[in-house]
Amino acid sequence: MSDFRLKVFHSVAKRLSFTKAASELYITQPAVTNHIHELEEEYKTKLFERSGNKIILTPSGEILLNRSEEIFAIYRHLEFELNTISQKHSGLLRLGASTTVAQYVIPPLLAGYQQKFPDVKINLLNENTEQVEQKLLHKEIELGIIEGHSKNHQIKYTEFLKDEIVLVANSKNSLLKKEEIKPQELKKIPLALREQGSGTLEVIEHALKIHKIKLSQLAIEIHLGSTESIKSYIMHSPCMAFVSIHSVVNELNRGELRVLDIKGMSLERWFYFIHLQGKAEALPEIFMRFAKNHYDKHHSAK
Repeated sequence: MSDFRLKVFHSVAKRLSFTKAASELYITQPAVTNHIHELEEEYKTKLFERSGNKIILTPSGEILLNRSEEIFAIYRHLEFELNTISQKHSGLLRLGASTTVAQYVIPPLLAGYQQKFPDVKINLLNENTEQVEQKLLHKEIELGIIEGHSKNHQIKYTEFLKDEIVLVANSKNSLLKKEEIKPQELKKIPLALREQGSGTLEVIEHALKIHKIKLSQLAIEIHLGSTESIKSYIMHSPCMAFVSIHSVVNELNRGELRVLDIKGMSLERWFYFIHLQGKAEALPEIFMRFAKNHYDKHHSAK
């Protein structure tokens, strides 16, 4: 339904490459260029500028990118509503979710899904990322939602929701006298971390590697098996901890915990849907589309 030129623009804008957009959309590079020119003629503004061998978005391009994502979200929601309004779905969906996702992200989503599809029964398994992947490979679940991205070739990974890992401490912690620390200072801070196999730990290890820091160089005081146990631990300890921002919203709002920024360290990640390679079965596919629409609407309402 949406304007194909807008899809072309979106692909170029996200990848900042006419070549990559052409490959993704299975059209020629001149066709991509032509679509962009047509949009620029229609809106009477430049959408991209050259910067050496690269292209960058103009202010007009930034606006169109933001609006195009909102438009695509509306189209997805419309398509989902029209496709499901006349269909009755029933059955059992075996769902696996990593700890952070299961505790802090999907409970409101599950409640909304059950209201819309009361004849679908959901069994939710709560394990760490590595264990959820194993359950999927052994066909004990049909769909998983995980925090990491291990790139197992038997599994298809689909982006679901963006997350950020933050370094937190109880608000009375003396380490919070600083607003920001350098990555190397992490070696001196006592830490409570998740167990091996958790998606959170995987993201932390990757971010540290960029700054030439090994996990073994950190002052790890304790490994704990859940975010709730970590939050409780640091409330009674001088330790700090890396946790998902989704897991500490209430504590931050109440002033019980505070975030300490790390200069130049990016700890953003995606939560991923995972299912076995190939087209997803009907119930997992419907759940994924419902979930994306749920958070599209939630984001738009903010």
